[in-house]
Amino acid sequence: MTLWVFGYASLLWNPGFEVAERVQARLHGFSRSFCMYSIHHRGTEEEPGLVLALDAQESASCDGLALRAAPGTEAETLEYLRERELISSAYVEQMLPLALSDGRQVEAVAYVIDPHHVQYCDLSLEEQARLIAKAVGGRGPNTEYLYNTAAHLEEIGIPDPDLQWLTRQVQTLTSG
Repeated sequence: MTLWVFGYASLLWNPGFEVAERVQARLHGFSRSFCMYSIHHRGTEEEPGLVLALDAQESASCDGLALRAAPGTEAETLEYLRERELISSAYVEQMLPLALSDGRQVEAVAYVIDPHHVQYCDLSLEEQARLIAKAVGGRGPNTEYLYNTAAHLEEIGIPDPDLQWLTRQVQTLTSG
């Protein structure tokens, strides 16, 4: 069984599993959004941070990478991803169709936000910047997550205007 995983945020720069193939991909019907409070990895319950999630929106699409797990590692990769991504029930694991940049169509594991979960949020970019600028969690500062994700999207030719704006704003907030 071939296992594809859709990377749209930290999986771009820290997949945590052996990747046999990386291909740019588009997921229709979802947007990349800082719509999930992070109370474990990039914030705490007292001072939550924000992490990116796939937010269902009919007319949207999200560009990222399709990551194919190395042959023979599919079961352990899925186990690792579930431990990492399903730390709370805010994400829902789904198999979703991806359009690869080389013309192939594949089904991939993707972690989608549950809009009814307590960690779901819909904040202005200004409020997102304020939270990201000060939050720190078990995997480090929220700023590191933002900067790494924005930089890797830029490197692979998928600049995200919201993340670029947030990066500039958070740098301004943290430079004082």
